[in-house]
Amino acid sequence: MIFFWLFVTFFEIGLFGFGGGYGMLSLIQHETVEHWHWLSASEFTDIVAISQMTPGPIGINSATYCGYTAIKNAGFSMPMAILGSATATFALVLPSLILMVLISRLFMKYMHHHSVESVFKGLRPAVVGLLAAATLLLMTPENFSTPNENIWQFSISCFLFAAAFYGVLVVKINPIRMIIYCALAGLVLLY
Repeated sequence: MIFFWLFVTFFEIGLFGFGGGYGMLSLIQHETVEHWHWLSASEFTDIVAISQMTPGPIGINSATYCGYTAIKNAGFSMPMAILGSATATFALVLPSLILMVLISRLFMKYMHHHSVESVFKGLRPAVVGLLAAATLLLMTPENFSTPNENIWQFSISCFLFAAAFYGVLVVKINPIRMIIYCALAGLVLLY
């Protein structure tokens, strides 16, 4: 039964996850951690970190890892967990595939129509909101600690957040380099 709900959940995320992979993160986190309790918040954070470091879109990578972890946490074997990865990934991609096949010709024909342009103008702020929600959902004690638990880890986490934000936005450091720099800083300062 978990495979059915895994498919339905990731199909819905794929259907309503506007804004690409980062926009989907808040939906994936809500469904897998808060609604179904397939993953813990710290497991989801690790999945996001791994998904950013591996090649491919973060949404698809997250679905793959979430599917695997959800099935593994349910007590199934590794081959079944791999099937869970495939199920979640296929379900996430399927709505886009169907919609692109169905509307590609219509979109090309009507893309400059006022109604279509208005729909996309309305979706842009929603996409930014989804990205902001994904950011805020990841700002948890599991990721930053708290001043009461571990002031050193909290301070370093806040510093790395600010440095990564400033480095990528202002200094224009390549995000891959920034991930490596933060990983090294975490190894040196938090080990």
